[in-house]
Amino acid sequence: MNVQRWISRRETNWKRFDELLKRIEKKGLKSLQASEIKEMASLYRSVSADLARSRTQQLGSTIVQNLQSLTSRGYNQIYQGSRRQEWQAAVEFYLWGLPAAIQQAWGYIACATGIFLLGAAIAWWYAWQDPAFLSLIVPEDLIRMVRDEHKLWMGSIVGTEPLASSSIAINNLSVSFGAVAGGILAGTYTTFLLFYNGLIIGAIATLVGQNHLAYPFWAFVLPHGALELPAIFFAGGAGLLIARALLFPGRYNRRDAFKYYGFQASQLVLGIIPMLLMAGTIEGFFSPSPIVPELFKYTVGMGLFALLVIYCQRQKG
Repeated sequence: MNVQRWISRRETNWKRFDELLKRIEKKGLKSLQASEIKEMASLYRSVSADLARSRTQQLGSTIVQNLQSLTSRGYNQIYQGSRRQEWQAAVEFYLWGLPAAIQQAWGYIACATGIFLLGAAIAWWYAWQDPAFLSLIVPEDLIRMVRDEHKLWMGSIVGTEPLASSSIAINNLSVSFGAVAGGILAGTYTTFLLFYNGLIIGAIATLVGQNHLAYPFWAFVLPHGALELPAIFFAGGAGLLIARALLFPGRYNRRDAFKYYGFQASQLVLGIIPMLLMAGTIEGFFSPSPIVPELFKYTVGMGLFALLVIYCQRQKG
């Protein structure tokens, strides 16, 4: 092989590849047009092949080192750069995309919240009218603990915080994903989960209220509930979006409706995962802690909820 002729024939590609790399390294991938990105990918394969050939033919350390440098820089920009873009896209979504998705699905989230609150109100009403109603919803041993021993059950978490936190997060995720997946059943299972969990909260809240333990109970619930309950409402809204695609596709055929509303639902799901993980951590480590003053727990819970409301109202300028 005539080395000089081969180098002169290939050198144009090397210089062009180096030029594109310098632009990306200074101004980022957005500085290239779509055609130039395709060209760069093609040049990367070509330069990589040239590097392999130069090593096989033992064309000299200078050429090998230059080509090695080019391919390494190309690899960093093509592969590591794509990972950076993925991280940037994730940050962009949680900064602006999720609040926009929540605002777009607000009607469905409000409906899910209403179903939950209806269950809570019914449980509260019947529990005050008929004390026997509580035994239909709340476990008997919990009723005896609150009514007879005048104690709450949260102390059992203390000392087992890591295990409790993980199990709580897993349980909350399973409930939320059940609410999302329940949309496939025309929203019936979503509605049932929301209503039933509302019944439970309403019944327990009435039980502790009747036994004058409401203040410490809500001191426990508010810090993690400020994130946990809205996350469940978001999950319910996602399930209702899927039900909408099934029952009322509107101007879309059902396949396109599932794509459209399913995409909105998936955005909500991406939002509830970190919310539930944070809520599980708070519920496992902070909410039951006996050394944290109850007033401070109320403050943290209301502060977290206020921040969540502000976050959900964010709009990209």
